[in-house]
Amino acid sequence: MFPEKFIQRIRTQEYIYAEELREALQEPSPVSIRINPLKWDKKPLESEPVPWCATGFYLDNRPSFTLDPFLHSGCYYPQEASGMFIEQIFRQIVRTDGYLRVLDLCGAPGGKSTHLSYLIGSGGVLVANEVIKARASVLAENLAKWGSTNTIVTQNDPSAFSSLPGFFDVILVDAPCSGEGMFRERVAVNEWSEGNAFHCSERQKRILQDVWPALKGNGILIYSTCTFNPEENEGNVKWLTCRQMAEAIELNISDFKCIKEIDLQATAK
Repeated sequence: MFPEKFIQRIRTQEYIYAEELREALQEPSPVSIRINPLKWDKKPLESEPVPWCATGFYLDNRPSFTLDPFLHSGCYYPQEASGMFIEQIFRQIVRTDGYLRVLDLCGAPGGKSTHLSYLIGSGGVLVANEVIKARASVLAENLAKWGSTNTIVTQNDPSAFSSLPGFFDVILVDAPCSGEGMFRERVAVNEWSEGNAFHCSERQKRILQDVWPALKGNGILIYSTCTFNPEENEGNVKWLTCRQMAEAIELNISDFKCIKEIDLQATAK
C-alpha cells in the first residue's frame, strides 16, 4: 500500500515505530474538532478532551460536517488534534502581555489561523497569508465564519514579507510538504516520491529564508509539517538555526505521554 522507499526509511528512523505507524495509517483517522468559545461554550456530546488544547475534543463518531449548520456558522472547526498543539507552543513561549503581530504564512484552509486568531484575541493582529488564490479564498471564508475581527487575509509569496523587516513577533510556517502524514488518503501516497520529498525540503528552505527578515529580533518562528521525513523536519530546523544563528526552544511536554521528544543534534545529520 505504501511506497517501499518510504517503508525502508521509517524503519531506520530511531524515534518512529515503523510497524505501528504503518498500521495506524491504514486505520481511519480519529475525529476531532476545536470549538469556538466566542460562539459555543458547551462541551460536545460523546467527546473526550484533546490534552494539549483547551477547546479541542475527540468525537466518538464522525458527524456529517457538510450538513451541520453549526459548522457553517463557525461554532467549531474540524481539525486533526496534532494541529492543535500550536496552543501549547503559543502559551509556553509567546509573551502575550503586549500587542502581538503574528503571521501565518501558509494559512489555508484556516485551521491554525482560526486557532491563532482566538489565542491572540484583542491583544494583537494576525496576518493570514496564502499564496494560491483559490486557497486564499477558502482561508478568508473560514476566518469570516469564525468571526475573526483581528485578522487580515493576504495572498503573497513569502518573499514579499521581507519588505517588512522585523515586523512580526511570531511567524508560523506550516510548510507545504511531502504529506506522509496524509497517507490515509490514496492521492497522497500516489504523489509521493523520494524526488518530491527532496524538492519539498528545498522549497521549505526557500520559504524559511524568504520570510526570516520579517521576524522581529528575539521573535518566535514556529515551523511545522505533516510529514515524517527528517530532511523536511529536523534537518530544516538545524539548517535554519545554523544559517540564521537562531536558537531552538524546548517545550515542556511532560503532561503529554503520547508525544515523544527527539534530540535535534542526534537526528539531524
